[in-house]
Amino acid sequence: MKRSFFILIIILSILSGCRKDDTPRTSGTETIENTLYGTGPYYANGFSFSLAKKVSTLDKDYDITINVNNDNPVSRLILQANNLKNSFYKIGDYPDAASAVSAFNNLKTVGTYQWEGMADPINVNQVWVYRTGSEQYAKIRIVSTKNEIRNNLPYGECTFEWLYQPDGSLTFPGK
Repeated sequence: MKRSFFILIIILSILSGCRKDDTPRTSGTETIENTLYGTGPYYANGFSFSLAKKVSTLDKDYDITINVNNDNPVSRLILQANNLKNSFYKIGDYPDAASAVSAFNNLKTVGTYQWEGMADPINVNQVWVYRTGSEQYAKIRIVSTKNEIRNNLPYGECTFEWLYQPDGSLTFPGK
């Protein structure tokens, strides 16, 4: 009896000591696309770095969305910011995934950049820095893209690796 009681106390103390960590993650890989949902108002899913997840564009908590720009003879994918700032800087285009991963991993600080309003165009093996409206930063590596016609509409999709600096400093945290 004493042994059962002792085991029960140990189990209860272990279970009570476990708690869920609600701190959002600061890095990962995500895919966003430009599909519209709803019956009016329509919305897409953007991505929020601070929440570390896809968010409806109706909620206004998103940082970036992907769109297809058909203004030129060549259709291209662009990332747009949900703020009124020039928010993107392209670190570089790389010939292969290994070079892009190396550039992404070696990017430790945010420099003094000439920020652009959109990441235009985005292509595989690029590395970008994003600046939020409240001066936090994320680095982004473009892993894959799709730019095609689906259901007679332009469809764009982007998978990206990201690392977010939530405290506003110019140094990215270690991975």
